[in-house]
Amino acid sequence: MKHLVRHINSLSWVLTCSLVLCAQSMAGPREQAKRIHDRLTGIPPSAAVLDQMAASINQGDINQAAYLAMDNPAFYAVTLKNWITPWTNEEADVFAPLNDYSATVIGIIRDDVDFRNILSGDILYVGDNSLNLPAYSPNNNAHYQALEDQHANLQAVLQPTTQSALLGLPADATAGVITTRAGAKAFFKDGTNRAMFRFTLINHLCTDLEGLKDTSRAPDRIRQDISRSPGGDSRIFNNSCVGCHSGMDPLAQAFAYYNYEYDVNADPEGENGRLQYNTAAQIDPQTGTRVQGKYLINSNNFPFGFITDNDNWSNYWRAGLNKNLGWDESSPAQGSGAKSMGWELANSQKFAQCQVTKVFENVCLRSPQDANDRAEIANMAGSFRQNGYQLKQVFADSANYCKGE
Repeated sequence: MKHLVRHINSLSWVLTCSLVLCAQSMAGPREQAKRIHDRLTGIPPSAAVLDQMAASINQGDINQAAYLAMDNPAFYAVTLKNWITPWTNEEADVFAPLNDYSATVIGIIRDDVDFRNILSGDILYVGDNSLNLPAYSPNNNAHYQALEDQHANLQAVLQPTTQSALLGLPADATAGVITTRAGAKAFFKDGTNRAMFRFTLINHLCTDLEGLKDTSRAPDRIRQDISRSPGGDSRIFNNSCVGCHSGMDPLAQAFAYYNYEYDVNADPEGENGRLQYNTAAQIDPQTGTRVQGKYLINSNNFPFGFITDNDNWSNYWRAGLNKNLGWDESSPAQGSGAKSMGWELANSQKFAQCQVTKVFENVCLRSPQDANDRAEIANMAGSFRQNGYQLKQVFADSANYCKGE
């Protein structure tokens, strides 16, 4: 009896799989068009758009069909906003409000701007003046909250401008989303500015510090706040702490002049704070240089540690285990400030692979599962790099690949 039950279950499984495969193989242009539209926008297409998309697929132009779907405002207000919003806060909260970080990434994708600008550009997207919105302010999020409250069509109303014009930053101190107000509030607030570096890795290189540990790198740029004998045991530092800090601290030095200023007592959440950057004329009273005082937090933990006196960064991960991140060897492995350091990260092969993988997972509703998926991601990442880092095309390519699922 048990053998009969197993046999019946086996036949049922085979029949179910056969029906699924059959349904996939028989999916015609209209079924594929609807699936592409559903995956890219989260809503079904109108009859007219479905007809247009099906006609494009019938003619072999699946890319055109995907772009027809992405012309729906829901691609920007729903798909992209929900995809991007978790990057804007430490909790990865998808329900956080629209802000200058998320709006800027949406605008960059809409306009096919080189996506590397999210870590280095003097770029910012705001709402159209015709909407009677509160003016953009470096001190609050009222402008973007009003956009969201009005359910504005982000595809139509976002307008490009510059951070140097609206945030009061020198152009060479701008670094894409790193220097947006929302980015500063999330990752420059309090602390030692290492949070900005860590979450940039998580959100834009798809790796946390644990995945980059390399104890073979020189510890000479590790700051004073890191004990060399945590708990009285120097082995912990040598075998663990140094693995992250030897690479992170020289790179996070690029953020030495940045802080998020707010009233700790009256506004403990920092809702009305702003990004603050020390120009050449601004000297911090604690450090005696342009470096923010937060870089001296807990300096007595190891007084002989590195003292930050400028924003010069170095990439110790160009060698060792993390060379496999695919750094651009044609550019220097050191520089000054957040802009050039963001460019260093954005030019790595890991950056391109990360963006493509995230898009694939968002559109296909699953992680890469086999050699075919991994090969497709590698192909899309190569195309992404070779064709101006236009992320909207990656959404179209992913929808094409998964249209039969």
